[in-house]
Amino acid sequence: MEFALHALSPLDGRYARTTRALSPYFSEYGLITYRVRVEVEYLIALAELPLPALSDIQASEKAALRQIYTHFTEADALEIKQIEKTTNHDVKAVEYFLKAKMADLGLASQSEYIHFGLTSQDVNNTAIPLSIKEYHEEIFIPALQDLLDQLHGQSEAWKNLPMLARTHGQPASPTLLGKEWQVFIVRIEHQRELLASIPFAAKFGGATGGFNAHYAAFPETDWHQFAAGFCQNTLGLKRSFPTTQIEHYDYLAAYLDGMKRIHTILIDFAKDVWQYISMEYFKQRIVAGEVGSSAMPHKVNPIDFENAEGNLGMANALLEHLSAKLPISRLQRDLTDSTVLRNVGVPFGHSLLAMQNLQKGLSKLIVNEYAIDADLEANWAVVAEGIQTILRREAYPQPYEALKALTRTNEGISQGTISAFIESLEVSEECKEELRNLRPQTYTGR
Repeated sequence: MEFALHALSPLDGRYARTTRALSPYFSEYGLITYRVRVEVEYLIALAELPLPALSDIQASEKAALRQIYTHFTEADALEIKQIEKTTNHDVKAVEYFLKAKMADLGLASQSEYIHFGLTSQDVNNTAIPLSIKEYHEEIFIPALQDLLDQLHGQSEAWKNLPMLARTHGQPASPTLLGKEWQVFIVRIEHQRELLASIPFAAKFGGATGGFNAHYAAFPETDWHQFAAGFCQNTLGLKRSFPTTQIEHYDYLAAYLDGMKRIHTILIDFAKDVWQYISMEYFKQRIVAGEVGSSAMPHKVNPIDFENAEGNLGMANALLEHLSAKLPISRLQRDLTDSTVLRNVGVPFGHSLLAMQNLQKGLSKLIVNEYAIDADLEANWAVVAEGIQTILRREAYPQPYEALKALTRTNEGISQGTISAFIESLEVSEECKEELRNLRPQTYTGR
């Protein structure tokens, strides 16, 4: 509790209960765990190549090595941080920690193959995309699906509920409330499909991408083939090649931009629902004990949609910087990506918060059918489009102009106004009957 009160970021303070699920992926502890995992799996892959010095490592010893990261503890992470105080290098601290663990397992003679021929970016540029990939699969997509399931349920429940549409903020041809929900559902689903097409890419190629040290030590081994297999088969990542010392982050930038588009759609949705609430198309379920305003007791504010909008905006601002900055690095490597990447979990935290905000807000919505119907009844002018289109079909002279003259007025257009106009038309009785059947509540298309 004390930590939450003194946290610099609200993600680790006020909102820690929600964002705690991201800690195994993007905290300092999470990053260290993923680095340890990559180093261990790399050693095992070298043993299975096999490199002669590692060929006698037994299956039981490989299992024991894997337990170093599968049973990784906070005490282990603190030990690595203690080593880092001496090395002043975070990845080198992981290497020394693992060498000590290998000695404990009786593998001290093979311990120099930990981090063999690698630069720190071979570890970082596999650990970080792996953490993002697993966050995407285990946190983001399930959370997005939960939101989509809720939207699908409401869309189905309201699929036959007519509602006045507003284009340019003005009354327009009626629509269906469920269909308006479906618009956002389909937009999100299409962007999710695009996001799924982007691979999670890794750099693995030594100090400047050419495996110089590896080929110097073992020139007969096809190290590029080894790296492609290690990234794809062991880690589930696409290997980028050729590279400099670091991953060029183009796929990651595309992924972050894809997330940003999903967030933009959700901002659009949150603003629309906020507007519907202000128009009283929705009432909000009252939560016992909850306060809407510290001064006005009657208020039930749409705070969940406002919080969602704010969190999505925060996420997108950070995603914009990440996707614009990460693909740029001076010559073969500069360090500007390092500190930036340490913040990659922050927009994901705001994203997760926003989706939970939206779900909470949606669960409180109560459709106010009386207000929706009253708005339709007060706007009979919207059937003018249908009337003039039917009259066009009947070759009636200048029907658009006739309806324009009737409806573009500061006087209210009622059912009586429309009825009188229909009766004045010189058309067949069948056509008049067709026009009489047009009502705002049923003029909704299909």
